Amino acid sequence: MENEIIDSLSPIEIKIIPFLNESVEGIIKKTSLDSTTVLRALRFLENKNLLKIKVTKKTFVDLGINGIYYKKNQLPERNLLQIIESKKIISLENAKLESKLSDNEFKVSLGVLKRKAVIDIRNGKLSISTPKEDLGKKFPEESLLEILPIEKDKLLPEQILAFKNLEKRKNIIEIKDIKVTEFELTPSGKNIAGKEIKTNFLEEVTSEMIKSGLKGKKFRKYDILAPVPKISGGKKHFVNSSIEQGKRIWLDLGFKEMDGNFVQTSFWNFDALFTSQDHPVREMHDTFFIKKVQGTLPDKKLVDSIKKAHETGVGGSRGWMYKWDEKEANKVVLRTHTTCLSAQTLYALKKEDIPSKFFAIGKNFRNETVDWSHGFEFNQTEGIVIDPNANFRHLIGYLKEFAEKMGYKKLRIQPAYFPYTEPSLEAAVWNDEKKKWMEVIAAGIFRPEVTIPLLGTAFPVLAWGPGFDRLMMEANKIKDLRDLYKNDLKTLREKQVITK
Repeated sequence: MENEIIDSLSPIEIKIIPFLNESVEGIIKKTSLDSTTVLRALRFLENKNLLKIKVTKKTFVDLGINGIYYKKNQLPERNLLQIIESKKIISLENAKLESKLSDNEFKVSLGVLKRKAVIDIRNGKLSISTPKEDLGKKFPEESLLEILPIEKDKLLPEQILAFKNLEKRKNIIEIKDIKVTEFELTPSGKNIAGKEIKTNFLEEVTSEMIKSGLKGKKFRKYDILAPVPKISGGKKHFVNSSIEQGKRIWLDLGFKEMDGNFVQTSFWNFDALFTSQDHPVREMHDTFFIKKVQGTLPDKKLVDSIKKAHETGVGGSRGWMYKWDEKEANKVVLRTHTTCLSAQTLYALKKEDIPSKFFAIGKNFRNETVDWSHGFEFNQTEGIVIDPNANFRHLIGYLKEFAEKMGYKKLRIQPAYFPYTEPSLEAAVWNDEKKKWMEVIAAGIFRPEVTIPLLGTAFPVLAWGPGFDRLMMEANKIKDLRDLYKNDLKTLREKQVITK
C-alpha cells in the first residue's frame, strides 16, 4: 500500500513529506515553497488519506487606516501631551492650533489625557498634573499598536482594556476573521511523515525522451479522479462593468456624456457653482489642494459675472456680500465632484442646443475618513437637464428611474440645502445588510446665481450627483465600500458578468 502511494506522489508532495511533523507555517519556511503550493500539496496528500485538513476561523486585531498613521506618527494624545509639556501652561485654543489636530482628534485627546490624570484643565488652560518621569512612559494603547496584528484570544488583561479604548475610536483598529489551515496525520501519514523520498518516475514526455528511448523507465501514477483547480475565464472588473452599466442607463434615457480632468481650478470646482470662498468645504480637511500650482481663469467676462454673483448677486439675489478673491479661485484642486463638468458644459452650450441632457460618471477626491460607506476616492454620476419646461417632479422621476435600474427599489427623498441648488433634495437608498438608509444622491435645480453667469439666463437646470460607488454596493451585493477595490481574486472570480 505504501509503495502504491509513493508511486503516485507528485514532486511537491515529495518535497513537503519530510516536514509533515511541522505546522503549515513551518512547512512553508522549511521548504521555501509559497503558501498556495504547500496547501495544494496538502490537499493531494489528503486525497491519499495521509492526513486530514482542518480550516478554522480565528479573530485577529489589526491596524485600521488611522492606526497605521498613528503607529508611524504617534497617537494624537501623545502629540498634545508633548506640546503641553513643552509649554508648561497653554490655552485650549493655542494647544489646538499648535497640535494641528482636527476638532475630533483634539476633543478625544483631551478626554484621554484627562481620564489618565496626566493633565489639568482650569480656566481654559492646560497643564501637566503627573510627575515628569511618568510622561515618557508609553500608554497601553501605544504598546498595543506596536504589536498588532495579534490574535484576539491572546490579548493580555491590560491589552484588552487598551483594545476596548481604541475600539471606540474611528478606524484605529479593526477586527479581522482569518482562515487558519491546520492538519492532522492519519496512521498512514504518520508512517510516511519525516521520510526523505526519492523516485525516478517520469513526470512528462519530451521529444528528447522519445528519441533516446524510454526502456526501463516508469511514469508516475496519476489519480484521474482527483479534484482539479477551477478555471476562471477572463472578464472585466465588476467595477468597470458597473460603470458601463450606469453609462448605458443614461444613454438609453437620451443623455450625452460629459468628460473632464481630475485636476480643476477652485473657480470651476467651487466659484462657478456659487460656493462662497469661506465655505468649510473649501478647507484642507475636506479638499485635496495641489501645492505650488496656480491655475488660469477663463475669459474675463465670465470671471466678472461670477464675481458679481458672489459679491452683490444676480437675478434679484444679494449674493454672499463679501469681496471675492481671484487668487482663491486660482487655487488648483483634485475635483471634489463631477458637478464642475456640468458648470463647464453649461458655459460651452449654444442656445440652439437647448433643450439638452448630459451625464458623467467619474472619479472624485475628498479628504474623508475611510469607513464602510466613505472613501477618499470615489465615483460619482452627474446629470443635468437644461430645459425651460423642466420642473422638480421631472427631477425626482429621473432619480427614481436611475436608482431602480441600478437595483434599488426603496428610495427616500427629503429636503436639503446646497449652495448652488434651490430647491434641493437628498435621496437615500435602503441598505439591507446594515439595516439603515444610505445617502447616495444630492440634487436640486441650479440657482440663478449659477445659471445666469454660465447660460446668460435663469431658466431651470435640473442637476444631481449620486455617489455611484454606493449605488454599486447593492448591484454587486457588497457590504463594505472598501471591498469594491480590495481585488481579492477569489471574489473577482465569483462575480457574475453584468449583462443587463
